[in-house]
Amino acid sequence: MIPGIGMLTQDTLWCFSQVKGTIEIGTTEADIISTVEFNHTGELLATGDKGGRVVIFQREQESKNQVHRRGEYNVYSTFQSHEPEFDYLKSLEIEEKINKIRWLPQQNAAYFLLSTNDKTVKLWKVSERDKRPEGYNLKDEEGRLRDPATITTLRVPVLRPMDLMVEATPRRVFANAHTYHINSISVNSDYETYMSADDLRINLWNFEITNQSFNIVDIKPANMEELTEVITAAEFHPHHCNTFVYSSSKGTIRLCDMRASALCDRHTKFFEEPEDPSNRSFFSEIISSISDVKFSHSGRYIMTRDYLTVKVWDLNMENRPIETYQVHDYLRSKLCSLYENDCIFDKFECVWNGSDSVIMTGSYNNFFRMFDRNTKRDVTLEASRENSKPRAILKPRKVCVGGKRRKDEISVDSLDFSKKILHTAWHPSENIIAVAATNNLYIFQDKVN
Repeated sequence: MIPGIGMLTQDTLWCFSQVKGTIEIGTTEADIISTVEFNHTGELLATGDKGGRVVIFQREQESKNQVHRRGEYNVYSTFQSHEPEFDYLKSLEIEEKINKIRWLPQQNAAYFLLSTNDKTVKLWKVSERDKRPEGYNLKDEEGRLRDPATITTLRVPVLRPMDLMVEATPRRVFANAHTYHINSISVNSDYETYMSADDLRINLWNFEITNQSFNIVDIKPANMEELTEVITAAEFHPHHCNTFVYSSSKGTIRLCDMRASALCDRHTKFFEEPEDPSNRSFFSEIISSISDVKFSHSGRYIMTRDYLTVKVWDLNMENRPIETYQVHDYLRSKLCSLYENDCIFDKFECVWNGSDSVIMTGSYNNFFRMFDRNTKRDVTLEASRENSKPRAILKPRKVCVGGKRRKDEISVDSLDFSKKILHTAWHPSENIIAVAATNNLYIFQDKVN
């Protein structure tokens, strides 16, 4: 356990730190944040949006005279990662929306990240320049080529200081390997390969090779009418480069070992919770579909998110999860209307804190939930501009179901289902969280005494 990380005891108070983005009025669809990801040190925070843009925030150095104020995140680089395309063979428009961003561990002064839309994964290099070369031999100062006949002496180019410039350049484009929409990418712990998963297939790529990938999972039936499930998420084990998991729309998780065979059509482990027949309903299959799967940092546990719950599975126990947390059980009676307004198909993500002791996931009404695995305490917090004074302490929110409503409670009937927290991220080693609410990015941190 990292000291100070984790424990959601009654003493942990979460404070508002920053909000990035414009006020909701006049928000365009393109501004809606579709993914949030800290890098491995937590110094950088990247968001992708439906307009195909990636915005990277960098944490400022803490000032010596204000010890209690931790560094804020400010815009470091913004670039257009994906453009809308058109698939002429299928007469389909391919959205520019960024589905996922994954950072590579930093090896040198530059940063590298993968971003993907429905069809194409790109590897970006983000680097700084604060010097420029001057005194070329073959070009003049404006950059025009000189007549070789006029060059009589050789000059030694020199580097002159210039204003800091952050450049984002696409280093690799991995395209044309997915028939269906890419729902996840995951960097392997060997840092040489990564995988991309769509509804029916998972491909393994080498970072150096863009025109070839290996198909490691294929669940497409010979006859598409026999299709009963799709792949919803996939992730590599954090330490074992041969192991990965993928989840399905049937609420199952398969653990595969690439050493067993080239095509992992037979899983090594199969995690499934037996269904309680008394709870069976028309919506059972929809709400059991897993929208996110994440290995714990230790690699011992897997966390899955379905529509109503977060479950933690031990890799050594396949028949049922060791922990189940109800995210918003009060919606069970509302499934009919949630089906009619399509909310029942929302894909919520889930994240671990740095020490795997607390998990966080989103809900409606801009609420997000935290569950402490040690104390079994949980808390509901809200991302809203009403509470956005610097260092304002977030008040826990409560939803009341029927009966008399207390003053500080909100009725389940007055929840706003258009406001939803689908994407969140937790700093790898500190209590700093990033929460995407529509087009706004909220950053919260625990109160430093």
